[in-house]
Amino acid sequence: MTARAPLRQRCFMSEQPVKGPASYFPSIEKKYGKPIAEWQALIRVRQPARHMELVTFLKEEHAMGHGHANALVAATLAEG
Repeated sequence: MTARAPLRQRCFMSEQPVKGPASYFPSIEKKYGKPIAEWQALIRVRQPARHMELVTFLKEEHAMGHGHANALVAATLAEG
């Protein structure tokens, strides 16, 4: 007997689920009303800065939750 892939993988073999910080992006856009590119631009303007300084900026200036702010900063800094 062979193990079957979960239904999502069987139906969409070419479409891999989004993992890591980017998995937060749809909920960030929905909750805060701006596209991810705009948030990333705000982060890039404040560089150079430490990761947690950027997280604090998003939390204090834009009332963003810690998880969302952390995901945005991590993804933006990883892009370079």
